Amino acid sequence: MGKTVVITGASRGIGYALVRAFLDQDHHVIAMSRNTEPLHELKGDNCEVYPVDITQEKTLVEVAQSIKARLNHVDVLIHNAGLLINKPFEALTSEEIEEVYKVNVFGPMALTRVLLPLMDSTGHVVSISSMGGVNGTAKFPGLSAYSSSKGALTIWSEVMAEEYKDRGPKFNTLAIGAVQTEMLAEAFPGYQAPLSPKQMAAYILNFALEGHLIYNGKTLPASQSTP
Repeated sequence: MGKTVVITGASRGIGYALVRAFLDQDHHVIAMSRNTEPLHELKGDNCEVYPVDITQEKTLVEVAQSIKARLNHVDVLIHNAGLLINKPFEALTSEEIEEVYKVNVFGPMALTRVLLPLMDSTGHVVSISSMGGVNGTAKFPGLSAYSSSKGALTIWSEVMAEEYKDRGPKFNTLAIGAVQTEMLAEAFPGYQAPLSPKQMAAYILNFALEGHLIYNGKTLPASQSTP
């Protein structure tokens, strides 16, 4: 029986590959993105596309109400949306730092809050973080806002796992390494990653469907290299 899966940042890179991967296995996908144009070809009975800015909580409430009215249940929530600004710290404005945190931290918090009533102990919330957001790993100049926000997302997920351990859903984080996406090209121009979005999506899909049977409150590296 197919699962109902919510994926943010679904219009490109890993998010788009995830939508395709879940649809290929006959799951019901709720794809969220500010830019929905690339998703039109996938839209159908098993794929609902929402033009959502996850930093706008009012919109998230409306989406949750829509999902509840028709499906009344969410099995998997994947926080994939992310914003990266590659700038020296002294050149970053407060507005830019705040925007990164809105997308990478506050948005996932808000979306989780409105979808929690639709999830139970069998559910799984997967946050896509970064190796740069893990304590003790290599860090890179220009990514102070991005890496620190991913660190915040990671800790939040661990706290949520403890808070909901008796009633679910389970919460885990994947700290991914280099994948050949647009975001990687922005951070490391010219760098060729060892993995494609399709390859990483296949791993995330399996983890999203099965990982919560073994893990809760864990941050797991999914990386062949650094970055």
